Amino acid sequence: MEQAKKAKMSALEQLKNFTTIVADTGDFESMKLYKPTDATTNPSLILNAAKMERYQGIVDKAVEYGNKTGGSSEEKVAEAMDYLCVLFGCEILKIVPGRVSTEVDARLSFDTDKSVQKALKLIALHEDMGIKKYRILIKLASTWEGIKAAKILESEHNVKCNLTLLFSFAQAVACAEANVTLISPFVGRILDWYVANTDKKKYEPQEDPGVVSVTKIYTYYKKFGYKTDVMGASFRNTGEIKALAGCDLLTIGPSLLKELENDSAEIVPQLSAEKAAEANLEKISIDEPTFRWMLNEDAMSTDKLSEGIRKFAVDAVALENLIRKRIEL
Repeated sequence: MEQAKKAKMSALEQLKNFTTIVADTGDFESMKLYKPTDATTNPSLILNAAKMERYQGIVDKAVEYGNKTGGSSEEKVAEAMDYLCVLFGCEILKIVPGRVSTEVDARLSFDTDKSVQKALKLIALHEDMGIKKYRILIKLASTWEGIKAAKILESEHNVKCNLTLLFSFAQAVACAEANVTLISPFVGRILDWYVANTDKKKYEPQEDPGVVSVTKIYTYYKKFGYKTDVMGASFRNTGEIKALAGCDLLTIGPSLLKELENDSAEIVPQLSAEKAAEANLEKISIDEPTFRWMLNEDAMSTDKLSEGIRKFAVDAVALENLIRKRIEL
């Protein structure tokens, strides 16, 4: 009887037994449907949600706040932008039992001080709405400056951070040494680069370069006892997700959540702390010159990090323009 019950479990439900599932979306309806523990947002997801008719009430509230608190038209837009991100975060936290990741403007990716200031402002806005800061993860790009900002936020302000746009082992080691709460290594975007820049166009899940990267990072963290959690992100197919079963967290978009919900294949953990303990790895330490050199020598990571920052910055500008049209000038 128990075996029959197990067989009927979807791949998604099986995955939840050994990996924390996070919804990679700004759409509340998807979260209600798939019941993730946490949720992540970014400028692209907020922009898409802000264009949806059912979320215009939230945009209106943000615009009203910007008009009330800002001085110049640009200050009004900036205030409305921050408030919009926080409003979405608060609504999400009514649905998920865990945490929401709220992203610092990508245009601050190379400014440690301003990243810290922005993060603290976002935390304060959440707290003004009754949300305790332990339910917020501040997302920062995994530049050297972003990692420094996260270290300050974690050690001096007890603000938990999620380091995103992470493509390389150097970035991962620097984050672990900074004692950040969580990293989000991007699986699918790594695959995209290899498909676009090498002769090989198809990969089995276990040899997928994004899967290989996250597996190495997870193994390194567990072997050497780092407290930083690994959350695989940016998936292109369910094969990548299944190949990382057992990872601390996986953040998954609605379309792939739906595929996993409709899939009854047995899911077997691929990653574990026990396996990691047996791995033959050497511990390394990374300072700023080493970080910059290792990143420079990694063409894929350099390309994808800069591309990711540019794209999030473009989406932030698009969101500003959407708000600007509705601000009372």
